[in-house]
Amino acid sequence: MNAYMNQYQNNQTLTATPEQILIQLYDGAIRFVRQAKMALDEGRGADKAKAISKAVAIVTTFSNTLNREVGGEIAEELSRLYDFILRELSEVNSSNDAAKLAPVEKILLDLREAFVGAAELNRQGAQAAPASPNSPYAPSPQNAQQIQATGEVAPRSFAASC
Repeated sequence: MNAYMNQYQNNQTLTATPEQILIQLYDGAIRFVRQAKMALDEGRGADKAKAISKAVAIVTTFSNTLNREVGGEIAEELSRLYDFILRELSEVNSSNDAAKLAPVEKILLDLREAFVGAAELNRQGAQAAPASPNSPYAPSPQNAQQIQATGEVAPRSFAASC
């Protein structure tokens, strides 16, 4: 990758909301699962292992950052899904069974889609908050200034709900 592309990607990450970063991570995990499948199909074992390692790192981060106190049952379900994904990726790494990547990719795609929807609801709720101060989406006093200044909501409500 050239220096301009690296700078662009760094700027995208530095200016992204927590929701956008989460979706970017899902995109990365999906991309690495697909790269692992392609590497398996082409007999490139080292590339397969590298791609799986990157996907495992992302999914492990998802699992380790779940807020089980706030997220309750949803967080527990996500934890079980992440554990399944990690087991399957480990199995693929040792057995070279590319068929096990299909359900992993499907789960990651479904979770990505769900988080895109949740981020949109969060964004819509944040925009509606000033018109309805008693709304559950109303920003805290600390976030109100940031919303007025930047038009963006601080990462409190979305991350805490997962």
